[in-house]
Amino acid sequence: MNPGNTVHHQLLAAAERGDDAGVRAALAAGADVGARDAELRTPLLLAALGDHVQAARTLVAAGADPNAQDRRHDSAWLVTGVTGSVAMMRVLLPGGPDVRLRNRFGGVSVIPASERGHVAYVRAVLAETDIEVDHVNDLGWTALLEAVILGDGGPAHQEVVRLLLAAGADRGLADKDGVTPLTHAERRGFTELAELLRSAR
Repeated sequence: MNPGNTVHHQLLAAAERGDDAGVRAALAAGADVGARDAELRTPLLLAALGDHVQAARTLVAAGADPNAQDRRHDSAWLVTGVTGSVAMMRVLLPGGPDVRLRNRFGGVSVIPASERGHVAYVRAVLAETDIEVDHVNDLGWTALLEAVILGDGGPAHQEVVRLLLAAGADRGLADKDGVTPLTHAERRGFTELAELLRSAR
């Protein structure tokens, strides 16, 4: 095996393990911070997937790209919306993430975070970036629609809806069938969510 490939592999493996010392050693040995595995995942993406914050911090400081996407169109930045890791989100910000970057469903990071009820992440990403609160994905859904349609209507999703509305989310934006978030909430029997959506100004 080419020695260069070996050190790149060591970097990828260390990032995936969250081994910050290993990441530093591989970088010092000349590993490419933008190396990719067979799925086109970079060390930073692997660190983000495992929520290995210190390893990610080292990689960002070394110039890693938070926007580099793999075969599934995941990037380190987009993954934070799935994991809900506020710490990882903040570590990536100095790397200049593109908050408009789209995942394989055409969504930005706040959409999967809203679907999953990641309250702290939704609060932070809305407050600390200029992410588009009303971005519409390929399914025709906004973060608000996903929180209602794919959420469980419980306290976490209620708080997500509050945060989205406070950030200016348009409660009148309907899905591709013309169904609004309020109508979805009523159909699913989510009385608290429906009340929030009715009272939104």
